[in-house]
Amino acid sequence: MRQGSHRNRWVGVVVLVCLFLSAVPLWAQHNEHDRRSVHEEVITGHEHHEAVGHQAGWDGSAAGIAYSEFNHHLTGILVLIIGLSELCQALAMPFWAWARFLLPGAFLAAGSFLLIWSDHDAWPIGSLSFIQTFSGSDSEIFQHKSYGFLSVTVGTIEMFRRLGQIGHAVWAMPLPLYAIIGGLMLFGHSHGGHPSAHKIAMDHALMGTMAVTAGSFKLLSNWSCSPSHTQSSWRGLLWSGLILLIGIQLLLYSE
Repeated sequence: MRQGSHRNRWVGVVVLVCLFLSAVPLWAQHNEHDRRSVHEEVITGHEHHEAVGHQAGWDGSAAGIAYSEFNHHLTGILVLIIGLSELCQALAMPFWAWARFLLPGAFLAAGSFLLIWSDHDAWPIGSLSFIQTFSGSDSEIFQHKSYGFLSVTVGTIEMFRRLGQIGHAVWAMPLPLYAIIGGLMLFGHSHGGHPSAHKIAMDHALMGTMAVTAGSFKLLSNWSCSPSHTQSSWRGLLWSGLILLIGIQLLLYSE
């Protein structure tokens, strides 16, 4: 009973941290509104004849770049938390056993952040409706929201796994599959007419390569090894190391 109470306490801490990180973008959103007066005529338009997604003048503008870089940097912090959590598990560090809850917590925070704040003009914070946002008319927005949905789904599954509520081996598959699918999606992730579109595409291709490689090794490790052996294997170290590198690249992301 005492052990369960201790575990629940840490789960509560993780949830509170996730809620805090999800609220951080409020500050960035407020500053962004203060800086965008020169784009007011474009941003406040309710008709989107040229494109359903990004308004003209936002991509490549000072405010647009600052907003995008902030999003990537915050995501990088959460990815680093995921990588450190997995590294603790790969090294079988008993003192840090509670760190296993950091991965689902970070996934839930990242997913909530992307679903709400990924794009300034998309639902629920922008002028686009729910249907316009998720219709796929703007592929960049749709991919951001897809990442958010997948992150929340994987985070929920991993939280139940680490709480011991689901134990079948099949539930270990969504995490590496998400890394592989998400990595492949990055190869087609485009920022349209952004002046730094080529550099952004190269950054995404590098992250996609690392994500697909990491997910493949994690999937192979889950498939071929027992759970205890998996966590201490070199595949686990490679998985966590690549996740950490992706987090560092996101922290260094610039447009």
